[in-house]
Amino acid sequence: MADATRSRILLMLLEEPRYPAELAQFLGLTRSNVSNHLGCLRDCGIVVAELQGRRTRYEIVDAHLTRALNALVETTLAVDEHAPCLDPECSITGCQAPKQAA
Repeated sequence: MADATRSRILLMLLEEPRYPAELAQFLGLTRSNVSNHLGCLRDCGIVVAELQGRRTRYEIVDAHLTRALNALVETTLAVDEHAPCLDPECSITGCQAPKQAA
């Protein structure tokens, strides 16, 4: 999911199931490139492929994962990178969280 292309594909699949050609056209990528990324997502258990005649449609593997990914997107979009950390016990290197009084 750290790959920008796979993230863009996942964002589209969160909206609805899609075909590789549709994803390629919308994202401005080759069908081969999209298929490689979909293969990676499938191998990781994030998406599932469903054969429909001669075409293959991809979708998020289940509703629980869709819900979790949507929550992640909402959380990420709600973060203000300039806001101070509110967790006084934050252990992230470089964090400027307020320190607890002793």
